[in-house]
Amino acid sequence: MKGTKPFDIPKRVVWEAWLRVKANKGSAGVDGVTIDVYEGNLENNLYRLWNRMSSGAYFPKAVRMVAIPKATGGNRELGIPTVEDRIAQTVLVLMLEPVLEPIFHEDSYGYRPGKSAHDAVEQARVRCLTKSWCIDLDVEKFFDTVNHTLLLKAVKKHETSPWMSLYVQRWLTAPGLTPDGQLRARDRGTPQGGAASPLLANLFLHYALDVWLTRHSPSAQFERYVDDVVIHCHTERQARYVRDKVAARLQACGLRLHPDKTKIVYCRDHRRVGRYPVVSFDFLGFTFQPRLGQSKQGEVYLGYGPAISRRAKKRIAAQCRSWNLGSLVSLPLSAVARRINAIVRGWYVYYSRFYPSLCRQALRVVNFHLRKWLMRKYKRYRSKTRATQALQRIYERDPSLFFHWQVGVIGLGQAA
Repeated sequence: MKGTKPFDIPKRVVWEAWLRVKANKGSAGVDGVTIDVYEGNLENNLYRLWNRMSSGAYFPKAVRMVAIPKATGGNRELGIPTVEDRIAQTVLVLMLEPVLEPIFHEDSYGYRPGKSAHDAVEQARVRCLTKSWCIDLDVEKFFDTVNHTLLLKAVKKHETSPWMSLYVQRWLTAPGLTPDGQLRARDRGTPQGGAASPLLANLFLHYALDVWLTRHSPSAQFERYVDDVVIHCHTERQARYVRDKVAARLQACGLRLHPDKTKIVYCRDHRRVGRYPVVSFDFLGFTFQPRLGQSKQGEVYLGYGPAISRRAKKRIAAQCRSWNLGSLVSLPLSAVARRINAIVRGWYVYYSRFYPSLCRQALRVVNFHLRKWLMRKYKRYRSKTRATQALQRIYERDPSLFFHWQVGVIGLGQAA
């Protein structure tokens, strides 16, 4: 029939994708078009995108590459698609995710509806109490090395229309624009930063790891948050066996376990903890290690569980420094509170889920920077002692001014 498009993409899905991209905010891609600029001609922009996607004439632009410092040192490259390409990728997510969700493994937690990082950490905590060993799995440069052929094979297996694999292939091979203006061709990997990357990563690892592990080592339970994986085993021998088998499996899929960061961890019988070289691991911002606990009856015991990690503390301290509160001396303290409260609240909500006392201890660094603000703003508080006393008086007068004060973070921390 005249005017019929080869691909059936509902306009309402394009509209919903736009709403998600707008809510997620984000910066402009290689074309320099921001969300506000795109919204300035929204109706025409969305219609043109729908028309091109429905007719097969949609081609993504290059991805703007940005280097982000990693907590472990070095940089991680993020790829920032244009606003329009983020909308197109979100259209794929909205239409493919409902097809994939029912087949994904229950212990895959990353970027999935109804699942969270806290769920993964809690499940890991429970399993560390019932199994003596675990493998802290580190897939080296996962997002940079994903095999396109295998990923497209998985997409085609589940796609509801040929446009899905067609556009996934175009997104995967879109070149990256480096900060020095060079276009870099890509024949592998899916850039972090794309709206579809988490879903595609989950699909790839569903077949590369989840299904395979369930079939070949059903007693080795695991938690996976995209490429961050913990596998639980009964014995050290089983852990070494599973690690080697997983390494071979991932190598067959074009991936590689990091030889130094992948660790076998002892996490159960704490009476013999000194006999084993590795008794802790990090997972999703929490460090699992032997910790003192107290039963409901008041008895102290040595347990094993998660609490805010040292790397997370360093990230918090680094962000506090980045606020440069000393440059805000022209503002009243209430304005400073409005600037930082939402951020601090986010830290507390996430990191206080396990061992909240250690999270509160880490957040004392915020008070350290507030004291520096007082010392910079008022000459009479140039002394650390006087500034500390002044900060205490402000707290006593208005304990709800800062979020971390509301949850009992009173003392001073050190600048990490």
